Amino acid sequence: MAAVLIVDDDRVLSHLVSVLLRQKGHKVLAAFDAIQGMMQAMRTPPVDAIVLDINMPGGSGEDTLRKLKMSTRTSAIPVIILSGSIDAAGQERVRSNGAAAVLSKPLVPEELFQALDAAL
Repeated sequence: MAAVLIVDDDRVLSHLVSVLLRQKGHKVLAAFDAIQGMMQAMRTPPVDAIVLDINMPGGSGEDTLRKLKMSTRTSAIPVIILSGSIDAAGQERVRSNGAAAVLSKPLVPEELFQALDAAL
C-alpha cells in the first residue's frame, strides 16, 4: 500500500491516524512540526501522501503546503489537510495552493480513508 507522512504536533491524534492507516495496510511516518515534516517529505524514496495539520510549531501548515507544492521533489505528493481550526477562507486558500482534500477535526476515519483513496 501507500507510504503516508503525518505532520501534526498533536501526538495523540498522530498516533491514532497512524494506527488507523496501518490497519489499512499503509506504511506510516510521522513528524511533529513543520520543519520535521519538510525534512521527512524530502526523503528518498518519497512518500505517497501527506496528512498535514495547519497550526503547529516550526511554521504553519499553509506555508508548509506552499513549500511542498513549489518543490519539484514534492509537488506531486497529494496533501490532505486535517485541522481543527480552519475556516472557510482558509479552506479555500489551501485548496487553491494544491491541497487534495481538507478535513476537520475531530477525525472521522471514513472521511480520511475516502480522501486518501481519492488522492492516491
